[in-house]
Amino acid sequence: MSSQENPAGTDFSALALSPAMLSNLQRLGYRQMTPIQAACLPAALAGQDLIAQARTGSGKTAAFALALLAKLDPRRLALQALVLCPTRELAEQVGSEIRRLARAEENTRLVTLCGGVPLRGQMLSLAHGAHIVVGTPGRVLDHLQRQQLSLVALDTLVLDEADRMLDMGFFDAIATLARQCPGARQTLLFSATYPEGVAKIGAQFMRAPVQITAQARHAEGKIEQRWYELGQDQGQRLPAVAQLLGHFRPESAIAFCNTRQQCRDLLAVLQAQGFGALALYGELEQRERDQVLVQFASRSCSVLVATDVAARGLDIAHLAAVINVAVSPDPQVHVHRIGRTGRGDATGLALNLASLDEMGAVGKIEQLQGCASRWFPLTGLTPTGAGPLLPPMVTIQILGGRKQKIRAGDLLGALTGELGFRREQIGKIDVNDFSTYVAVERAIGAQAAQRLNQGRVKGRAVKARLVAG
Repeated sequence: MSSQENPAGTDFSALALSPAMLSNLQRLGYRQMTPIQAACLPAALAGQDLIAQARTGSGKTAAFALALLAKLDPRRLALQALVLCPTRELAEQVGSEIRRLARAEENTRLVTLCGGVPLRGQMLSLAHGAHIVVGTPGRVLDHLQRQQLSLVALDTLVLDEADRMLDMGFFDAIATLARQCPGARQTLLFSATYPEGVAKIGAQFMRAPVQITAQARHAEGKIEQRWYELGQDQGQRLPAVAQLLGHFRPESAIAFCNTRQQCRDLLAVLQAQGFGALALYGELEQRERDQVLVQFASRSCSVLVATDVAARGLDIAHLAAVINVAVSPDPQVHVHRIGRTGRGDATGLALNLASLDEMGAVGKIEQLQGCASRWFPLTGLTPTGAGPLLPPMVTIQILGGRKQKIRAGDLLGALTGELGFRREQIGKIDVNDFSTYVAVERAIGAQAAQRLNQGRVKGRAVKARLVAG
């Protein structure tokens, strides 16, 4: 297994990509490769197996998507690429990005296969044929065992966030799927950390993989990291989160907890003080989880309280701050957490609470990052601004989605046409199979839901309701 560090970004035109793909990348705003793309793509396009250490938001999806699309033959209606992801949310994000990148070629068919969704609709999609499948290991294996999926023509197997899949107990499912893929396939593995199970996959199912290591440190000056020491009173920790939010007032923040119970307790504290907060942890039903994520991504929730397990795979754009409610005992996890802010051209804020018995973990983080922590007193935190921290938007759910032929443009047209709202009052629109979510300015939320119920979208009456925050 050879190894290399990721180089600085270079232009996509330096790669062996088709003119149509290069033109599409320009249209999509892809200018320069990120470090992980510059490190991975030459080897991936040359057909080599890869083990790449890369965090969410580093551009890894394009790193494997461009490689699998480069060898895809749309005229051959057979499954040629399989991408495995730990969660439904990540699978849907990855599927969406591959579809955007695949616009360079007409008629590229992609099917998403995840749990929490009825099998029947997925069976019908597979019956029409697919070039690419993106899914969770359990559901993909289910379809394979039902003989609705064939891997005989597979050219590329991608394991995205492999460490997370191993944490969730998917090793056996991955092994079963890998054994049924052709031996000559290319395997691309991406992981934020490098646990023993990743090495085991590399040894058993990959051919002389190139190992690419992402940098542990974040770009200098991109993320301002502050540490606050807690006293002996453990009851100080959760109120201190509210102090941080009241002082810095980030428009969007993720507060990372080490346990589900800490999540529940912090959510109760924040909501009691009037913060627009929601929680994400393992016990939530898929429907509840989906609604939390939609609200946070559409700026209808200011603070997402989450465990690492629940938050892995989420790629939230323009996250203003990360709060570490408790220090992670794994320094790599800490780096992964704070790397969710300060992406692209933006700067970010990482706020960390630590008690005396967590100083050993802080020392490991300092060693990994190669710099000393900057400490500030909690007494220096004072409320800035009037009233509680509320999100600028609210979310409306509409019964009906892709299956009812609703498109984002139809909904936007209805809202800005006969319903009388301005374009700048409308935010993110998410169209799912059976429901659609639209974010609107908080001040018009109730009125927009009422007018949607009384009006029409694409000539049809719809049912709309405000999603409770």
